[in-house]
Amino acid sequence: MNNYTYIIASLPILSQDWKAGQGLDFDGTRAFIRSQCGTSDRRLMDELLRGFDDSALDEAFYREALGERRRPADPFAADPNPVQPPRNAFIRDYFTFDLRVRNEKVRYLNRALGRPQDEDIFLEPEGEFPELPRLQEVLAGKDILERERGLDDLMWQKVLELNRFSGFGMDTVLGFLARLHIIERWVRLDEQTGRELFRRLVGEVRGTFKGVDYQPEQ
Repeated sequence: MNNYTYIIASLPILSQDWKAGQGLDFDGTRAFIRSQCGTSDRRLMDELLRGFDDSALDEAFYREALGERRRPADPFAADPNPVQPPRNAFIRDYFTFDLRVRNEKVRYLNRALGRPQDEDIFLEPEGEFPELPRLQEVLAGKDILERERGLDDLMWQKVLELNRFSGFGMDTVLGFLARLHIIERWVRLDEQTGRELFRRLVGEVRGTFKGVDYQPEQ
């Protein structure tokens, strides 16, 4: 039932007079995507969406998302939190990046407040973080709105990078949902930015569907 091609081909089309709250139903779009996915992919979708709720972002969530811990099928198993490989590469890589960004934000605030740099850092992902210099540059900006735009632009580009070779699979659908979440947030904050981001999202995904070499807007 995982009808990825149909999902991409059925994306809503942005009209020139689209306004916030008109012609774009975020909940309806997610419900449509969910209706075209099988049970296992719906679970992945739920896991991604759970990570958009700040109240859920604790150490247990990140350990599970990064594949360090998995919720047991049998709660009475000898080891209720076995270490296992991650179930989905996009989920793992997306939340690894998300955690690195959040950790650096905490460090930035700690420095500003004169606190120990690593205070309140509960988990540090392994591996390289090539986006760190750009992230630090964004965090050093004086304009709050521009900082938020810069952070979301980093996340947007990271999702594109993760989806570069995804083809017509669930990772591409998850990437669409991740970017849709960014758009939804900006529609609430800034209608014009949200409208422009949605135009980018539709163009990028439809470009992939048609097999063209689409170059994202800079």
